[in-house]
Amino acid sequence: MTSDAASMDDLRTEVDRSLREFIDRQVVDSDVEPLITAAGELLSGGKRLRPAFCYWGWRAGGGGDDPAIFTASASLELLQASALVHDDVMDKSDLRRGMPSAHRRFQTLHEKSGWYGSAEQFGEGAAILLGNLLLIWSGEMWRTSGLPSPSLAAAQPVHDHMRTELMCGQYLDLLEQAHGENTFDSALRVALYKSGKYSVEQPLRLGLVLAARSREKWIDDLCVEYGRRVGIAFQLRDDILGVFGDPAQTGKPAGDDLREGKRTMLVARTLAAASADDAEIVRRLLGDPALDEQGVATLRGIIEDTGALQECEDMIADYLSESLTHLDNAPITAEARTALGDLAVAATSRKT
Repeated sequence: MTSDAASMDDLRTEVDRSLREFIDRQVVDSDVEPLITAAGELLSGGKRLRPAFCYWGWRAGGGGDDPAIFTASASLELLQASALVHDDVMDKSDLRRGMPSAHRRFQTLHEKSGWYGSAEQFGEGAAILLGNLLLIWSGEMWRTSGLPSPSLAAAQPVHDHMRTELMCGQYLDLLEQAHGENTFDSALRVALYKSGKYSVEQPLRLGLVLAARSREKWIDDLCVEYGRRVGIAFQLRDDILGVFGDPAQTGKPAGDDLREGKRTMLVARTLAAASADDAEIVRRLLGDPALDEQGVATLRGIIEDTGALQECEDMIADYLSESLTHLDNAPITAEARTALGDLAVAATSRKT
């Protein structure tokens, strides 16, 4: 690695620093301080994969040693935090990254303060506002990152489209739950728009366009053939962790996706392969907020017995292999190729 390229540890350090400095600059009324504190604590966690894909897109596109790229990349963590806060409200999740989710945090504040009205309603309202604030901040941090104006102007359409895709993906997710039944293809569409594209493909494209200041064909080819495949594999891994993951690593109770009734690609594969009796059990238990450990174990057993778990593992391996093949053929430096390959493996690993 050359002296002016950041290692993953260096990248995390710079992203963390940029986020802290941005949050510390926010001057608000003392009564609003709980919003700022909640934002800072939420932003203290995370794998920083989105900034990493953006940064290495920048390097792959010919970008040099400019500290402003860390700030621009870090703004994606604010967008991610906004999505997580709103997602937890919609899913009624109690935990996020091992801590109370934002709406539960504000609900507790209301209860301990002895305020009037519904503590639950206050918590949800405050969390929605926090998510909106984080979304606004993500745009502000991006615009004021210090990167040259021509770079920001070239990448702005990508940035705008990415945020639109994310919000549409959130709606498609709600729609999927409302329909009650799903197919693998419909679950894949949700996964792409809600997570896969804005986790990998679009951050990578942002970095590439910021550096190249154009949308050359090879850039879009790399983002689709490598980035989109990694994004799908990333979401498949997230589906599996949501059911089989270790709470110490995921920061959420075991089987929480099952209690929330998430219609994931894993669930779609399970229902497609299950017997009529097993499918009925899945439909009855999936989405039960009171689902206990035995219920979680029952659903896990059906998912494994149908072969859906192994099928999703095989798909992850195939998507990863295909993405790395396309990466090998991309017209980028060996340094960027190695870093992006390592990121693809990290994003799709069992410990993600």
